[in-house]
Parts: sequence; C-alpha cells; structure tokens
Amino acid sequence: MRLIPLLLLLFCTLAGADEARFDKLTAQQVHASLPQLVLVDVRSPEEFAEGHVPGAVNLPHDAVTDYLHLLQGQQQRHLVLYCRSGRRAGLAAAQLQQQGFQQISMLEGDMPGWQEQGFQVQK
Repeated sequence: MRLIPLLLLLFCTLAGADEARFDKLTAQQVHASLPQLVLVDVRSPEEFAEGHVPGAVNLPHDAVTDYLHLLQGQQQRHLVLYCRSGRRAGLAAAQLQQQGFQQISMLEGDMPGWQEQGFQVQK
C-alpha cells in the first residue's frame, strides 16, 4: 500500500522535470525583449484563438513535430514557450531541444502570468 503514494510522488516530480530544465523569464522581461524573442504558445489552437501573447506562434505541445515548419529558420533565435500552467510548455521545450533548438526559456507564470501583469492579449 505504501508503494502507490511513492509512485504518485515520483510521477508528479518527473512530470514537472522538463519545465525545470529551462530558464524562466518574467512577463516584464519578455515584454521588454519582444522583438528579439520568438514566442511559442504550446496550447491548443482553440486556447490560442481565445487569446495569446501578441506575435506568438501556436505550436500545440502534442504535435510539435507536425508544426516545426512554423519555426523554420528560427533555430538560432531565443524561444520563449508558454501554456496555461507550464506542464505542456516543458514537454514541448524538451522536444524542441531534441530538434536542435538551444536557446529556450519558459514564460514565468505562463499565460495567466502575462494577463495578470496587464499586458496586451491578441485574439
């Protein structure tokens, strides 16, 4: 019986491991550096349509390789990924790193954090 809580704890720890490997940038840092960054929203197309960071590219986390063409020629640029909670962004970041993208950061607080700072949202 004790094994189940331990396995659950291990799973929860590993589920957040991908996100922890990447630097985090605050919404203020991202906003101040927008022209130099490539913003990548890894939420579903429906979530993206409801509102996203202006200029972001939608690259659903569960279809990263299918959408890589949207990042063609961007391998040397700094990518900043976000979703709703960070979990999907961490998964997508790990996949992008395997595809040769090296400058990857996460938006601290993800989309809710961006909105809480009062920054513009594009629909």
